[in-house]
Order: sequence, then structure tokens, then C-alpha cells
Amino acid sequence: MDIEIKKSVKPVNYKNAINLLENRVNDLIQNKGKELIWFLEHKAIFTAGTNYDEKEIIDKSIKVLKTNRGGKITWHGPGQIICYVVIDLNKRKKDIRRFITIIEKTIIDTLEEFNVKSFNDKKNIGIWINDIKEIKKIAALGIRVKRWIAYHGFSINFCNNLNEFKKIIPCGVNNRGVITLKMIKKVKKSDILEKLEKNLLINLNY
Repeated sequence: MDIEIKKSVKPVNYKNAINLLENRVNDLIQNKGKELIWFLEHKAIFTAGTNYDEKEIIDKSIKVLKTNRGGKITWHGPGQIICYVVIDLNKRKKDIRRFITIIEKTIIDTLEEFNVKSFNDKKNIGIWINDIKEIKKIAALGIRVKRWIAYHGFSINFCNNLNEFKKIIPCGVNNRGVITLKMIKKVKKSDILEKLEKNLLINLNY
């Protein structure tokens, strides 16, 4: 696999990040450049996927950026781990559902290495934690596919401010809460990134 691993230390502007992803997608379509795995953070921003509903905005004063990724409305910001990918499914199996399953498995496998039990849900996309009688979301996914190039990616709540999620119905799910990894386990961000990279590379080798 010829995949570039990119890690940004400073927060990356959301629009600039998406422009980079789309340029990389176009390069791969033209058989140029490398696939990409990119770890980063964003400054605080609400983004809405192609399936969002205006009713999911609780605080009408917030600004929401509409995007071309799949999914609904979510928040990104400091303390959250973002992983963007640009992966050529032409080199693998042209199966979007399987690709999403691979992303889900990567997150679940990584959390498992830190003794944190999590699971996916076919009805409610994302990765979830059973937290004392309540199911809470720890990771969100949003993927778009162009000419069998899959891009965008996932976010993991690491140590971010969860109050921002009260201004929206995160990912359209109103009967479940949200949680950060730091609320469950003391772990270094660098260790999480190391395991995510390892597991993602293993799982993408199919």
C-alpha cells in the first residue's frame, strides 16, 4: 500500500482540509499521488452532512457549514481526534458498506487495546459506549465516495467540551448521549494516534 500518513499539530481550517481531500481524490482519479490518512484537529465548527434536517439544530444562533459528506449534523473542535482518509476502493473491493465496517472496526479495535469496550449500531451510525444504563456516542463517521475513491472519515471524542453537542441533535440521534475517552480512561493522545494508525493500515490491507 502506498499511503501517506499526515499528522497536523496545529488546528486545521475545516474548508482548507476538505479542499486538500478533494484535490487528493482528483489526483487519485488521474492515477497520480498517494492515498492518505490524516490525523488533525479543527477549531470549533458545526458541520452538516447531506442527510441532515434543520430540526436537528436546537440553538438557532449557531452557524452550520453544509458539507458534501454523508451523515447529519455534528460538531468538531479542540480536544477531538479527527482522522480523514482518501482511500482508493478500485484497488480493493468496491463495497462502501465494507469500507465503513473497516473504519468502525478500526475504532473498536483501538479502544479495545485500552480496555474500553465499544460497539457499532446498524441503525445509528457511529461507535458507542455502554455507560451505566445509558448508551453514549464516542465516535462519529461520515464518508463520501467519488469514482470509488472514499474520503472524509471519522472523529473520536477525546477530551473535548461536550456542551457544544447540546446545541444540536448530534448525527440526528436524540435519545442517546455523548462521552469522551478521557471520561472513561486515562490515556495519552499520542498512544491513541499510534494505535489508530496501526489498526487502520492493517484493516485497509484487504
